[in-house]
Parts: sequence; C-alpha cells; structure tokens
Amino acid sequence: MKKSNLIHIKTITEFHRIAGLPKPQHPLISLVDYRTLDLQHISGNIICDTYSIAIKKGVNYELKYGQNKYDFDEGVMSFIAPNQIIKVEGAEIDRSKASGWILFIHPDFLWNSALAGKIHKYEYFNYSIHEALFLSDKEQRTITGIVQNIRQEYHNNIDMFSQEIILSQVETLLNYADRFYQRQFITRKIVNHQVLERVEALLNNYFEDDNLINENLMTVKYISANLNVSASYLNALLKTLTGQTTQQLIQEKLIAKAKEKLSTTNLTVSEIAFNLGFEHSQSFSKLFKNKTSLTPLQYRRNFN
Repeated sequence: MKKSNLIHIKTITEFHRIAGLPKPQHPLISLVDYRTLDLQHISGNIICDTYSIAIKKGVNYELKYGQNKYDFDEGVMSFIAPNQIIKVEGAEIDRSKASGWILFIHPDFLWNSALAGKIHKYEYFNYSIHEALFLSDKEQRTITGIVQNIRQEYHNNIDMFSQEIILSQVETLLNYADRFYQRQFITRKIVNHQVLERVEALLNNYFEDDNLINENLMTVKYISANLNVSASYLNALLKTLTGQTTQQLIQEKLIAKAKEKLSTTNLTVSEIAFNLGFEHSQSFSKLFKNKTSLTPLQYRRNFN
C-alpha cells in the first residue's frame, strides 16, 4: 500500500480536527455523535492508534478489513483495535436521519488500570472471521444506557475519579458485548469470514508448543473447534482464500517443523515423527516424501 493512500491518525485530537469537530474534552477519550462528523475528509485507507466502539443509524459508509467488507446498517455495533488498517468507502451522512456514536479510547487512557491487562481478551476488537455485532432492540437499550453513563461522566469536570469511573463503564459495556456476541454465534449464521490469520496463528502456536505437539497430531477438527466453525465451512473458505484446504495448510506447517528438527537436532526420524504426533514413523516418512520428494534421511543428508 502506498503511503499517499494511507491516513494515519495518531491521536484523538487529530481525528477531531480531520472530522471537523471541536477539540475533545479529554485528549485520551472521546464520545462522538455521528451527526457531527464530516466523513468526506476521512475516506480512504485509515490507520488509527485508538480503540473505537461504535453504533450508527442513517449513516452510509462501508468499512473494509482486508478482504472483508462490512456495510453497517441499523443496530450494528463495531469494534476496532489500534493500528488496524481500515478502508472507509462511500462516506455520507443524512443529518436529519443519522444517529449513533463512536467511542474513541487511546491505549494510554488504560494505563495502570485493571482493564489494560485484560482488554486483549475481548477478541471482537480483532475479529476477522466474525461479522459485526447485530443488536436486538433490548440489547441496544442496554448498551445505550451504559454509553449515557459514559457521556455524563465525560462531560463532567475531569477529576481524580474520572478515569476509574469511565473505565468501569467501558468494561461493563465490553462484558455485555461479549455476552451479546455469544448469543449471536448461536442465533445468526456466520458470514463474511476471513479466517486465514487466525488459522495461521493457531498453527504457529501449536507447532511452537512441544507439549501440544506431543499430545496429538494436529487435525482439521482441532482447528475448526478452536475457531467455532464447521470443518466443511472452514475447508471451503480456506480453499477460496489460499487455494489450499485446511489439511494442506496443516501439512505445510508440519513439514516446515519437521525440516527444522531434521536440520537442527540429532533426533532420529522415529523420534521426530513421535514428537510431531505420529503414532507410526512410516506414516510421517511417507507424508514427508510426498511433500518434498525426499525421505527424511535424504533431506537431512542433503541439508548437511
């Protein structure tokens, strides 16, 4: 991506300036009404150094994460973590119909708080495989009540209690969002996934943890269970994104790990096969030769 196509917003004050807003009342947190935004100046590829949580209505634009495009309509809640590259397209606001808000939180606002150590557990800030959170009317009323509490505290004079009170409300909001996402996984069909990064991370963690490898051979079922998707859906999606099936991706990582062990250790082929989760070394050797055109011993000799 060319630098000229990327808008890097480093502070909340900078966002306010670009969006035609007055200076925020606090440099590290801001609650913005959608009707006050001038979005035409922030269209394009954007990276922002803040967390953002938003609900909008009557605001027409699309957000694009990587290969996925989300058209946020009524009652939809979105979560974006710092340093994600977002593409904003078709920004337009009908101020007579628009409603909703965006809560911006700079990571520095979390400093020395309990939330700082656990905000990473709210995975929906980095969701690439699940759609945004679709709220029922009842759920939206719950979220709106919490945001009203944040708004009230935000507009009060800042004092020594402000940060703790606001963050307690933010954590409550995130916990409710967590609950509502769990409901959505059950009641709404999962669409517009981009799972490749999550699969890659899962495979990397698995093959770097000798305890996991020694327990069982990595399987499609293991990945699909960890990603909360069906094995058949996962396989079709990865085939579309990468041209490889789930099993082929697993084997690619497995062979890479086998090559590492063959070239950097004195373990026997049988020991390596066992360490990678194979019950029989013959199965490992057959797979290795199928993927590399060499037996494990031939690879070791050639590498040395």
